[in-house]
Amino acid sequence: MKATFGAGCFWGVEMSFRRLDGVTDAAVGYAGGHTENPTYHDVCGHGTGHAEVVEVEYDPERISYQELLDAFFEMHDPTQVNRQGPDIGDQYRSVIFFHTPEQQAIAEKTKAELDAAGRFSRPIATLIKPAPTFWRAEEYHQRYIERRGGGGCAVR
Repeated sequence: MKATFGAGCFWGVEMSFRRLDGVTDAAVGYAGGHTENPTYHDVCGHGTGHAEVVEVEYDPERISYQELLDAFFEMHDPTQVNRQGPDIGDQYRSVIFFHTPEQQAIAEKTKAELDAAGRFSRPIATLIKPAPTFWRAEEYHQRYIERRGGGGCAVR
């Protein structure tokens, strides 16, 4: 199964999802814009409308979509609009791109429950949208933190 999330800088998001038991693969890339085959340079130029995202492949027998959502809401501040920490721009928006009606329903319910519970000091700004084309990022972005070491992203 696939799930696609944008939670700021995609390097840390990818690393966080890869650590979850049941995630079989994760790739960083771009989604939600209007340009075909965007590059990192294009996306950072704010002219494509794409978000930095992670496409997660997972085994639903080992990890549920709900568990992926729980991790997503833990790893970033979903109340920020077009930013995460020091990273500012529409490519850093908080977004869930659903692949099935079931994913949409679970995402909307989870967001509403978290908002109603007052879990965050501000309303959740996370967008929930149908999964568009996923454009895989350049190879040097894949497993970036794992290969490079250290941090560099505003992921909790």
